[in-house]
Amino acid sequence: MIIKDCRFLISAVSSSQYPEGNLPEIAFAGRSNVGKSSLINSLLNRKKLVKVSSNPGKTRTINFFMINEELVLVDLPGYGYAAVSKAEKLKWASMIEEYLIKRENLKSVVLLVDIRHKPTSDDKMMYDFIKHYRGRAVIVATKRDKISNNAVFKNIKIIKETLGTDERDIIIPYSSETHSGKEELWEEIVRSIQQS
Repeated sequence: MIIKDCRFLISAVSSSQYPEGNLPEIAFAGRSNVGKSSLINSLLNRKKLVKVSSNPGKTRTINFFMINEELVLVDLPGYGYAAVSKAEKLKWASMIEEYLIKRENLKSVVLLVDIRHKPTSDDKMMYDFIKHYRGRAVIVATKRDKISNNAVFKNIKIIKETLGTDERDIIIPYSSETHSGKEELWEEIVRSIQQS
């Protein structure tokens, strides 16, 4: 996809604050330090559209970004950050759940996992949630540039086994540094919009 224009649209903590209109939305979910902001910036050829924080757990709202006036990318708050209180975690969980279940504009949820590590129980829970409501999961294994070529296949196998993926799912190794996997992910996003 050629990015002619992209801009921050709005932050929301409840459905009453979501953007109006019926443009398709693609949401990005993952742990606090998995590289969501970097990946979205990489997809959009921007360095600082989405703020990249050195402190995990900083994003506490659902952030919407308008692309070419025809598509909205949605950055969901990261989950699994230990330093956040239990009450705060529950608040985030219900905020994310409300969006994922009720938002009619939502066409696909991209689950981000760190290619260097075995997925956590939180990752598995999010995967199961996506499968239940969407039937198919798009999984992006971030930080591809941090491991050797030899390790990619082995680590992808571990991710598949841990999450329990099936033949309908797709896993894309991705590097926000080199943009490896970018075209494949855009193809998947466009396909999700066209099929809906």
